[in-house]
Amino acid sequence: MATPSPISTPAIMVVPVVGAVSVVHLLNDLIQAVLPAIYPMLKQDYALSFTQIGLITLIFQLTASVLQPAVGFYTDKHPKPALLPLGMVFTLLGLALLSLAQRYDMLLLASAMIGLGSSTFHPEASRVARMASGGRYGLAQAMFQVGGNAGSALGPLLAAMIIIPRGQGSIGWFCLFAIAGIMLLAWVSRWVVQSNARQRLGNAARKGNGLSTRQTRQALGVLALLIFSKYVYMTCLSNFYTFYLIEKFEVSVADSQLFLFLFLAAIAVGTVAGGPIGDRFGRKWVIWVSILGAAPLALMLPYSSLLGAALLTVLIGLVMSSAFSAIIVFAQELMPARVGMISGLFYGLMFGISGIAAAVLGMLADVTSIGFIFKLCAWFPLLGILAFWLPDMRRTV
Repeated sequence: MATPSPISTPAIMVVPVVGAVSVVHLLNDLIQAVLPAIYPMLKQDYALSFTQIGLITLIFQLTASVLQPAVGFYTDKHPKPALLPLGMVFTLLGLALLSLAQRYDMLLLASAMIGLGSSTFHPEASRVARMASGGRYGLAQAMFQVGGNAGSALGPLLAAMIIIPRGQGSIGWFCLFAIAGIMLLAWVSRWVVQSNARQRLGNAARKGNGLSTRQTRQALGVLALLIFSKYVYMTCLSNFYTFYLIEKFEVSVADSQLFLFLFLAAIAVGTVAGGPIGDRFGRKWVIWVSILGAAPLALMLPYSSLLGAALLTVLIGLVMSSAFSAIIVFAQELMPARVGMISGLFYGLMFGISGIAAAVLGMLADVTSIGFIFKLCAWFPLLGILAFWLPDMRRTV
């Protein structure tokens, strides 16, 4: 396969802007993580089945995924920085409804509102991270992504500390995080309007990727399959790990949240390394190691002790976490003129696969067992072998 020519941009990262979108990503994903973290409480309070739990995730993930490519495609041609704070407004409304919901259909509506906020936030925020990267695309995307991963890790911990002891109404306190996010994103949107970062991004995009159309399509297809393999397995862990621990090891709900926090915190730590390593050595190598390298760990997990499960999930989180930021930047470099659309497409693909997987795995757990779906999903990281067919997208910055 042809090796693309390097794309050079001014190597000066606007750290306050990248930091701001990373912090808001933390707040956004912290709020989103409240939903699966309180599943055990909702299951008990509303007498829900695993299928109904999976449906809540499906509604959230679909609303968070369907609009993302459309939002990105539109803003590539018609920039709308105001969508950043507007997306967080939808999240705020969904969070308030979740705290007040009294029926199952209200839970579904609240999940949809939170998902809608996510669908408007991610494409534009990912584009802003690239704008402010100063050419250090992997590092900027990793910083942006680690904010989301840190939020995902903190969500269950705060839910265990605040919501589980006090009940559903205490979810309203998390509205303060959404309000803080709205204020930060209003400042970021002003920076986008006042800077010429979008013009520099457009200049870089005109240089192309150095690949043929067929090679570009093939690479995008491989990346989509890698997203599929990664997020089917990650959905199994993030949505059903607490139930697995409660059923197999008889741990308490609060203790299961702490184990989930360890896994999600490992993801946040591992994400930091993936971006700069990809900038230095090439993103293909990072993707290959991060997905395929987790396969033996995943295959051992269903047969381990409680301590072994905790250790293995931490290692899995560390190894697999670098893949997504590398995949996003890889896809952006494949289509540099469509950064918003491609970011929305891959974030949407991630949410969509996660939602469908949650629903299917929930139904499968109802008819088999939690242990069975962990054994089944352990085979998905082996699809990391597909990274062999990616072109070498090594860049100079």
